[in-house]
Amino acid sequence: MPQLQTHKVEADESGIRLDRWFKRHFPNLTHGQLQKMLRTGQVRIDGKRAESATRLEAGQEIRVPPQAIETPPAEIAKKSARDANDIKKLILFEDEDVLVLNKPTGLAVQGGTGLTSSIDHMLASLATDKNGKPKLVHRLDRDTSGVLLVAKSAFAAMRLAESFRNRETRKIYWGVTLGVPKPERGRIEAALVKRGETMIVAGKKDEDAKKAVTVYQNMERAEFQAAFVAMWPVTGRTHQLRAHMAHIGTPLLGDKLYGKPLPESFPQQELGKGLHLHARRLIIPHPRRGTIDVTAPLGAEMRKTWTWFGFDPNADAEFEGK
Repeated sequence: MPQLQTHKVEADESGIRLDRWFKRHFPNLTHGQLQKMLRTGQVRIDGKRAESATRLEAGQEIRVPPQAIETPPAEIAKKSARDANDIKKLILFEDEDVLVLNKPTGLAVQGGTGLTSSIDHMLASLATDKNGKPKLVHRLDRDTSGVLLVAKSAFAAMRLAESFRNRETRKIYWGVTLGVPKPERGRIEAALVKRGETMIVAGKKDEDAKKAVTVYQNMERAEFQAAFVAMWPVTGRTHQLRAHMAHIGTPLLGDKLYGKPLPESFPQQELGKGLHLHARRLIIPHPRRGTIDVTAPLGAEMRKTWTWFGFDPNADAEFEGK
């Protein structure tokens, strides 16, 4: 029979809402069940009552009542085994400290409204008694594919997070643009500000705008209608690459938020579906020794597009953006 549990808020969970924390850790718990537990004081943070919108801080302790974990053990075991198998299919590199995945397009990194699955949920299947659940170190948009770094311990998570904060990482993304960016190699410096679901280039009066810088290079072009582009994000803003490429008039193929209709000359049935943005390669100091350097192959849908345009799927480019 399930017992009362106490969970400590991890560093990478700081700032998220309490209801979203429960969605991550107890996905089978319904919204109504959680609300009842909160109203009756069964859920507590550091011994105090809480609300669903309460923002969490690292190190806080959450008291979880038995009702939250009363999913039948057989169902839990079955789902866990399936998730573990699915995650293992995505592994590009693994050692005692880190796990590097090739995230497919369409799979969310974290759960959210209306989502039944995410990388974060699936990682629970790899939890160990010593280190708990592997921890996300950075994020990719749901529709972006490619290299995703995961820490297998709190120590690794701390060291990798420091490398991201100190900009000790080198990241290269691949994409296909509608139109050919000019010049052939360029640097986009355009601050971004959020407006609804999208990020837009900020005006002079946007006080909440954040600096955003992207370096790009045209790798190959298909006449004047499309280009295979390598991108290096110097900063790491939400939707940065998508917003910046759209800003210079060459949005990414398949981008529903920032894109434009395909030219009539494009054979839509022969091109890959979805957003054509892929986290191709990541170089970052290893938490203990040496360097992690991982390259993610293109997914099936993007390979279709590369094949139709005749782009080289093994192309390489010197790192830019420092």
